[in-house]
Amino acid sequence: MIELAIGAILVALVFDFLNGFHDAANSIATVIGTRILRPLPAVALAAAANFIGPFIFGVAVATTIGKGIINPDFVTLQIIIGALVGAIVWDIFTWILGLPTSSSHALVGGIIGAGIAGVGTNVIIWDGIGKVVTGILVSPIAGFSAAFGAGLVVMAVFAKAKPHVVNSAFGRLQLISSTYFSLTHGANDGQKTMGIIALILLTQGVITKFSIPYYVIIMAAMAMSLGTFFGGWRIVKTMGVKITQLRPYQGFVAETSAASIIATLAWLGIPASTTHAISGSIMGVGAVRRMSAVRWGIGKRIVWAWIITIPASAAVSFVIMTLIKILTQ
Repeated sequence: MIELAIGAILVALVFDFLNGFHDAANSIATVIGTRILRPLPAVALAAAANFIGPFIFGVAVATTIGKGIINPDFVTLQIIIGALVGAIVWDIFTWILGLPTSSSHALVGGIIGAGIAGVGTNVIIWDGIGKVVTGILVSPIAGFSAAFGAGLVVMAVFAKAKPHVVNSAFGRLQLISSTYFSLTHGANDGQKTMGIIALILLTQGVITKFSIPYYVIIMAAMAMSLGTFFGGWRIVKTMGVKITQLRPYQGFVAETSAASIIATLAWLGIPASTTHAISGSIMGVGAVRRMSAVRWGIGKRIVWAWIITIPASAAVSFVIMTLIKILTQ
């Protein structure tokens, strides 16, 4: 059983790495899209900030993931492995397609699917699902609205300024906003794996009540930051270039708006998606110039990917968990 627990922790860290790999675009797409930084220094900055994030914003999201989606009293190592493998499969599939879907919601779907296959629907904690749904609805809408409003303010304030002066000023500010966003990304997304590893430790009696040990925070933060460093360039192209052509002030506004939303949700323990927040913010700030500046066809594909992520990853994990039960009987 110890070997299986170690294997489950390793699978969790693989998911965390892929989370950083898959979601690197969230942290660096705008700063690359506006050509403020080249890819290598951009991912290095994002990786460092992703590591630091969980130490600043607490572990409320990890608690939601670990004991707020399904009842931890019924959780087994097999359910955890089924959930993680389902989320990993979905992440890899959407990475191949270049779709900026949410690794967080893939994990939530995986937990739901594996839990139902392993125990039944009575294991689901609906209040926790409600938190996830809140994050799904709030983050893109709030991101769009905040970025649209902030973009209008910036345009009004700097309407008479010379373009090269504005670009230069916001180019420097974007280094700050990109770091801020990476910090919140590490805080919210990085906590998902922490909750899973803590759950594994709880099932094995390593910890007697659900909590997030310091060494778990370090392991998960390292895996996330390494994944971010190696990055997912297919999704960077979608986020930084395909949705709309960004100028430095738009990159700054999008990152700052999305980061503020994610930071707030992290404090509240709501496992929101940084992908949803930054996508909505990019669309919002892009629409400030004119609605046609946003490629809504790309946005439509992204929204559909958001909608199907939880049920799709739940279905994959349900199948995987069913196979695990058959093989271990």
